Amino acid sequence: MNQPSLYERLGGYDGITAFANDLLPRLQGDNQLGRFWENRGTDGVEREKQLLIDFLCSNAGGPVYYTGRNMITTHAGMKISESDWSIFLGHAGETMKALQVPQQECDDIVGFVLSLKEEIVDV
Repeated sequence: MNQPSLYERLGGYDGITAFANDLLPRLQGDNQLGRFWENRGTDGVEREKQLLIDFLCSNAGGPVYYTGRNMITTHAGMKISESDWSIFLGHAGETMKALQVPQQECDDIVGFVLSLKEEIVDV
């Protein structure tokens, strides 16, 4: 018997959109991480959110094609530190808790996110 994809277990496109809608304001409002959005216009932030949704949907096994850049190119020059990374993980955990994401799906998400660390953290 085939297990449903992570995409399906997270509630599909709507579930992943809810995740992005909860996570991004947390990141933008954070005293340390907010600097990454301080000079972004509303349109740029909305485009970034859509790319995040597409990236997550695609990598969770959904029927969405991600058209954005790879993680190395996307985050190059941003000077994302270990401290930034830790704060991000805390906010992602709070988002999963707020959305009542089941433990297995949380573990799967964390495993995926941790696999991206070397492509994102650069200082």
